[in-house]
Amino acid sequence: MVNQLADSFFSRLQTYLDPARLGPLLAEFLINMGIAVFILALFYCLWRMVNVVILFRLKHLFNKTTAAFAETLIKFSILSLGVLAALSAAGIQTTAVLASLGVVGLTIGFAARETLSNIISGILIFLDRPFTIDDLVEIDGHYGRVDQITLRSTRIVTQDGRMLAVPNTEVMTKTVVSYTNFPSLRLGIDVTIGVTEEIDRVRKLLITLIQKDADFMTDPAPCVVVTQINDYNIGIELRAWLKDERQHVKKRFDLRETVLKTLTDNNVDMPFETIQLAPHAVTVHGPGPGTDKQGGDG
Repeated sequence: MVNQLADSFFSRLQTYLDPARLGPLLAEFLINMGIAVFILALFYCLWRMVNVVILFRLKHLFNKTTAAFAETLIKFSILSLGVLAALSAAGIQTTAVLASLGVVGLTIGFAARETLSNIISGILIFLDRPFTIDDLVEIDGHYGRVDQITLRSTRIVTQDGRMLAVPNTEVMTKTVVSYTNFPSLRLGIDVTIGVTEEIDRVRKLLITLIQKDADFMTDPAPCVVVTQINDYNIGIELRAWLKDERQHVKKRFDLRETVLKTLTDNNVDMPFETIQLAPHAVTVHGPGPGTDKQGGDG
């Protein structure tokens, strides 16, 4: 019985592996694979042509963020059509593949919820536009220039040259501070002066300092306001609107140093925080009644 089953198995195997049978099947398979590879290459060349011709014009008609979003959509659309066309040319039923991908996609969706959440958040960033490429932003305490917005993360280049890949879900859930959404930005420099100083004199010195700098706006005009009144000093703040908001980091450092030099040159008192000690007389009373003056044990 066992010998009969073995002979039957090997007989069928020999039939399936017959070169006369496998030759046409292998030839057909190779031809289909060649056609599939050719179609993929054709769609890839189409994508390259679209990228050079159409997207080149998009970058001139729209901003970098819109062009990048359009580039991502067109790229995935063309390459996805190329894959489906290649599968169809290879003799694979694309309807069955799409049905299988639906089940597999549902399974992967549960396993990769964070990735899908990042992709959805990336699309919302493109649509909502809290910032655009090349904007100066601060996300969760990280400051830098937006270099790229992908479907998974937002790439930020910091001032010291580091690249931070912030997941898009964090971008959507964290507070985003943009320094370049508006054409101007107000700088504030805090200073403390002595309580005996004339505020009007200090105000005139600081406003004159701003008026001599062409990088600051005259409308709105600069101002100096009192922010604190302490026992030993007065806190004031110089407020001035910067024309080019992208220069705010450098101008803030420069302005802080210039303010210090101006106040020092004009002998403006900028006291340190001090503590004054006053003597206090302490009265020592004698021993109470019933106390042994000799200090003995009694």
